[in-house]
Amino acid sequence: MHFGHLRLAEEAIAQLALGGVRWIPAGQPAHREEPGAAGERRLAMVRLAIAGNPAFFVDAAEVEAAAPSYTVPTLQRLRAELGGDLPLVLLLGADAFAGLEGWLRWRELFALAHIAVSHRPGFPVATEALPPALRAEFAARHQSDVAALRAAPAGNIVSFAMTQLAISATQIRHLRATGRSARYLLPDAVLDYIQTYSLYRNS
Repeated sequence: MHFGHLRLAEEAIAQLALGGVRWIPAGQPAHREEPGAAGERRLAMVRLAIAGNPAFFVDAAEVEAAAPSYTVPTLQRLRAELGGDLPLVLLLGADAFAGLEGWLRWRELFALAHIAVSHRPGFPVATEALPPALRAEFAARHQSDVAALRAAPAGNIVSFAMTQLAISATQIRHLRATGRSARYLLPDAVLDYIQTYSLYRNS
């Protein structure tokens, strides 16, 4: 959890008129290597990072399940919990959205939630670079008015520009592994937790 994640959520709430952001740490991330910290540790860091923001909420269900996390089953769980009429918005960066066809049952996402794609200011989603099937979905579903997110529970795609912070989790883990400071890239409470438990250090 770093300031890039937090700023994305803060700006999404403001630009998309969201009621809040639910943070869902993965139990076992399915699209990347084994995490450098156990699920319970990652959950604790999310709680520390969002403390004090009444618009942010933590959902611990994926970590508690300790199973591979996939977005469609997660959204199905939320639908069962919250009902079918509440608009849900899945927040994605432009790079993640461009790779959506590699996700499990990706077409089912649109029946479960809207998708909001963040991009750099002045660099909207490059639709010509999207794979053909995803490009077709974008063309059919993209809305320029974010009010569309409130008009239906799911199915639309919107995009929005966000302040770019050149911070990545990979960068922070590399700094830790090489004994360098990661301060001012993430909340102090999270960095203190990482240091207390000697996370992301080369053995």
